[in-house]
Amino acid sequence: MPAHRTIFGMPLPTGLLPRRVTVLLGFVVVFAISTLLILVSFSTSSSVTQVQRISDHSPQHLSDRISTPKLPKLSAPKFRNPFRHPVHAPPVQANSTSGEAKWYSNWRWLNPFSSSITLDENRSVLPPLRTRPPVYTFYDAQNKKDKASRAAEGELLLVWRRAWWAQGFKPIVLGRAEATNNPLYESLQSHQLDPGIELELFKWLAWEHMGAGILLNWLTIPMGSFEDPLLTYLRRGDYPVLTRYEGLGSGLLSGNKVVVTTALKQTLYNKELNRTKSILDAFPKDAFRVDPPPRGIALYGSNAVKTKYEPVHQKIASEEASGLRSLAQLITSHLQTTFQNAFPDGIAVLNPLQEHTSVLVRPALKIAKYLAECTESPMPASCPPNRPTCEPCVSSRPLPILTPSVFQNASTLYTIGTVPHPYTLTTLSSQRDSIDIAYIRRKTERDPWLIAATKELLGTGVGTGPRLLKFKEAVASEWGIAHSLWLIPEKDVPADLDWHFGFTIPKNVTDRGFATPPVPGSKPVNPSAGFEETPISESELQREKWLLDKAKGAVQSRIRQLQPIREAVEAWNLGDTEAWRFARAFAARSRVEREKWEEEEKKFEGSTGTWARWLDGFRS
Repeated sequence: MPAHRTIFGMPLPTGLLPRRVTVLLGFVVVFAISTLLILVSFSTSSSVTQVQRISDHSPQHLSDRISTPKLPKLSAPKFRNPFRHPVHAPPVQANSTSGEAKWYSNWRWLNPFSSSITLDENRSVLPPLRTRPPVYTFYDAQNKKDKASRAAEGELLLVWRRAWWAQGFKPIVLGRAEATNNPLYESLQSHQLDPGIELELFKWLAWEHMGAGILLNWLTIPMGSFEDPLLTYLRRGDYPVLTRYEGLGSGLLSGNKVVVTTALKQTLYNKELNRTKSILDAFPKDAFRVDPPPRGIALYGSNAVKTKYEPVHQKIASEEASGLRSLAQLITSHLQTTFQNAFPDGIAVLNPLQEHTSVLVRPALKIAKYLAECTESPMPASCPPNRPTCEPCVSSRPLPILTPSVFQNASTLYTIGTVPHPYTLTTLSSQRDSIDIAYIRRKTERDPWLIAATKELLGTGVGTGPRLLKFKEAVASEWGIAHSLWLIPEKDVPADLDWHFGFTIPKNVTDRGFATPPVPGSKPVNPSAGFEETPISESELQREKWLLDKAKGAVQSRIRQLQPIREAVEAWNLGDTEAWRFARAFAARSRVEREKWEEEEKKFEGSTGTWARWLDGFRS
């Protein structure tokens, strides 16, 4: 007798569900239950992790945070919610790649993981590129000077450009071409002026033609810290009043186009202009607002050089080209002295994990030693004209060099950090020729570099997210740019460090001792107070170098067999990987910004009828 099938006690018609359909429905039910269990497991683990982070970070507000729960975001690798809407990645910005480094400039850069914004694991979110206000100077190539003197002036122009670039400005050298393109040039031609007054008005015509802003003498140098009040004000780019500064004459002027154009027209239409002997007297008395002498600006004009640096003045008078080169050396030494005075506590070479990582920080240590040296100068232990009571660089008072294991947020300490790729760090710390996934999972900790570096700032009970935010602020904030330098050991040391610091970094030690006359306020100090490198045997050093070179090759290699291990290390150390990519992208963007600016300015070099801005022999 055939069996009668029922469901919930009701008989089913014979032949309603064939056996194949029944089996198919069974598979569907099993798949649905399995999917539901996976979703619940992911959601539970994510919720537990989030609650643990909240309780570790701020236990006193745990009840408040849990009272308004938020749905967790699933972050399982290679898992996609089939019901979510697809999201387009943001468009690739212009000039946002350099080699393997890629970035996306956005105000949401203070986000722990850039991939949540870019939808690209290899593209870092950086802060929008800061606007560099242009600073103009005027150089007259038709001054009939000999070739050697012109070359020496080119060297001084390079010193000027480098110093203002490091302070966050865009230096631009103007010439007669900009002045003659000004519609007011015809008004100037109607006057019979003293050659000196005419040249000064050429500067104003060129400046007004460019839209005004900041006009400088090319011997006006920023000689102060990045936080100097006047430099901070000038970086804002808003100059509503035509302003000059006591003691600088026309060495530093600022104003917008409206006030500059008004003052220039009043001067050119003045019938008494032909009798004027001073450029400042040519302008109306109420044209300028005169501010007190700035502490962060130095003018190396003829009067200052004659009264404060007599040996240099005499050398210029006897042999101009040689004297101007000595002046360039003097200014460079004063810029380095100003840097050293801004960081009296010394230079910190960050090395969070100091075992088997000596080779990692060696380039940073070398840079620190160069910065602590005393550069060559025609007048050792002299001070800038705006800082007569500075603390000059003398070999008996070395700038301290420290090697802390934690990042110290101190305004009197300059930090040079080295951010290794997790694969590089794992290779050196393990001292292993090869790494496999089993070793990564069982023998290594997650994000050891980031946790160690931020331990003093955040303690040990904080997750990766807050640590990454602190790191990114230290690298890319306004404060961080002025107080730190971050290197990538897998890349060569940047060749344009002089532009980062604003002066030529000395490459050899100068034993200057105590200068004559004695430096005001100087005291004898034990010469051994400087940095002493931790001893390491030659065999250990060679081993570390070999492992570092091997790790560099693995990180930069595109060989398919190496990619799974490298990707496994990156997945195990998401925080360290994000920090490495961020530091690499920020350094690459800074280099691209400067190279793009130099490319724009290069077209003016050697133009017929204008002037040679700066020669190849004087480029860094």
